[in-house]
Amino acid sequence: MTQPGNRPAPTAPAPSLSLRGAVDLSSLKKPAAPAGSVNGGAAPDAAPANGARRYAVDVNEASFQELIKLSDQVPVVVALGASYSPTSVELNQVLETIVTSYAGRLVLARVDAEVSPSIVQAFGATAIPTVVALLKGRPVPLFEGELPEEQIKAFFEELLKVAAANGVTGGLGGDGETSASEPAPLPPLHVKAQEAAEAGDFDAAAAAYKAALAEKPADAEAKAGLAQVELLGRTVPLTQADAEAVRTKAAQDPDDLEAVLSVADLDITGGHVEDALNRLVAFIGGHFGPERETVRVRLLDLFEVVGIADPRVSKARQGLARALF
Repeated sequence: MTQPGNRPAPTAPAPSLSLRGAVDLSSLKKPAAPAGSVNGGAAPDAAPANGARRYAVDVNEASFQELIKLSDQVPVVVALGASYSPTSVELNQVLETIVTSYAGRLVLARVDAEVSPSIVQAFGATAIPTVVALLKGRPVPLFEGELPEEQIKAFFEELLKVAAANGVTGGLGGDGETSASEPAPLPPLHVKAQEAAEAGDFDAAAAAYKAALAEKPADAEAKAGLAQVELLGRTVPLTQADAEAVRTKAAQDPDDLEAVLSVADLDITGGHVEDALNRLVAFIGGHFGPERETVRVRLLDLFEVVGIADPRVSKARQGLARALF
């Protein structure tokens, strides 16, 4: 595995981050560690020697199922790194400091690629370090490489919003045990949309979110949810052969509207956010008329998928403004 530069690239299904479920973790379904523990009995350290609370653990294949169960109650940030990588070591230190500042609202799980390569492979990581998250056992891509602390915090704030929207509102107390607060009930149409999405009926999920927006046009969660399920509806049916074909078509003909849109979708679901947004911005800058407007609308939808507070979205918005004006 290669060490990347400073290009971040988040998950999911994943955006707003999302619970896209784009990564198959089934290969890691091994016997769980003893109940109430992670890493074969080591619970998150809530009282280190310096008196500051810490919420970080090292995990491997044998303890990963316990981590997945923990993500039903509290968002778990998973740092995929390696002891041989100075960047990984430094990033883990930064992540631990930031996660600790959330006082149990987040948990940090460190994975060494040399010790547990199957975990890294299951997440589809192609570079070290890579940071992802788990919510309700589902992967949420975050970023690759190093980022400034403020950008990492922005990712975590967005992660907590997604967690709250999905009822993951617990945390770790001072004793390292999980505690749960009563989540605010989701509006009925949101529940209907999420149930339909979980069942793979993305058309029904989209219809429910559209109904929610008809009732409350300013419903930001419904707007983001609609963009997410529409993206899933476009990408989930694609086979590997379909994906390869559309990428080949886009490479051969950069002016092919449908190919450009499809490749951008694939890049988003694959975690290559900057590639996707830059592709659409470049198309807008070189085209006029109905095609340009179609791509602009799709780009705005993908902004919702990634999260409007994401720094990559802010950068793409600037590029969009230059392309349009």
